[in-house]
Amino acid sequence: MLRTVTYSPAYTLVPTYECFNECAYCNFRVAPGQDSGLERSEAQGILASLSGWGISEILILSGEVHPASPRRRDWLERIYDLAQLALSQGFLPHTNVGPLRFEEMACLKDVNVSMGLMVEQVSGQLLETVHAHAPSKEPGLRLEQLRWAGELRIPFTTGILVGIGETEADRIQSLEAIAQIHQTYSHIQEAILQPYSPGNQQTSTLPGFDLTQLPSLVTLARRILPPDITVQIPPNLVYYPDLLLSCLEAGARDLGGLGPKDEVNPDYPHPSPEHLQQFLHPYGWDLQPRLPLYSQFDSWLSPRLKTAVGQWREKNAVRV
Repeated sequence: MLRTVTYSPAYTLVPTYECFNECAYCNFRVAPGQDSGLERSEAQGILASLSGWGISEILILSGEVHPASPRRRDWLERIYDLAQLALSQGFLPHTNVGPLRFEEMACLKDVNVSMGLMVEQVSGQLLETVHAHAPSKEPGLRLEQLRWAGELRIPFTTGILVGIGETEADRIQSLEAIAQIHQTYSHIQEAILQPYSPGNQQTSTLPGFDLTQLPSLVTLARRILPPDITVQIPPNLVYYPDLLLSCLEAGARDLGGLGPKDEVNPDYPHPSPEHLQQFLHPYGWDLQPRLPLYSQFDSWLSPRLKTAVGQWREKNAVRV
């Protein structure tokens, strides 16, 4: 009998690549003032071109404007508008734009079926190395976001970034922190195990995560995390077919959003769902699309969002 592994048919919109953080491993950001941002008309054209391709999720992924910047309000309004636009064209928005104020999260909840933020690592020592110029990577700030998402009943995706100088104990502590918060609010859909892979833009000389350790990390995560949190791995960063299979055997059950470009890791293109299905099926795995909202959270949505999700479930008989 085939076992199921899921993915989200997704497309990423980037309101701006500008970011006030300077993470040493980043291949996404540009410096403040160097990106005019995505115009609404351009986004509208992109979304119109996606019609009929089976894409359900619009991931709104942004660089961060400083919380004290006078441009912060305009930035948030642009993010809200893009999510509103995606909804109006029949897509399901999922926003991941860095730490937000409680009121900002509550605002974006109105136009997103789910949201996300990577914990990365809870070790404060990284603030002296790869996060030395990245104030919003302060661990307490990011864990606060998970708690606020729970209080606001926002279905949430989080995860850890590995291979950035953390220890094994740091990884355990980070996974335990995610598990503890979820036990209070039961709102975390997925935990991503994202191996750091070098790209062309980072300033760090880190060699990248040893991918041979990834199946063991999946096993560790599956032991620490509650069973209702799905473990996700990015297939474009797991280069070797045998390694991908080992991660699935260890307990990973989702491959994340698959689209034409990985904005965070642009040097590592996503494999197509068709290619992955052809590879996985002979080994007993059935690759199935899912929505950016797991069905157990449908009741958390506003009537408008619930209707939008219900139309997708009815139209495509999406199981997850």
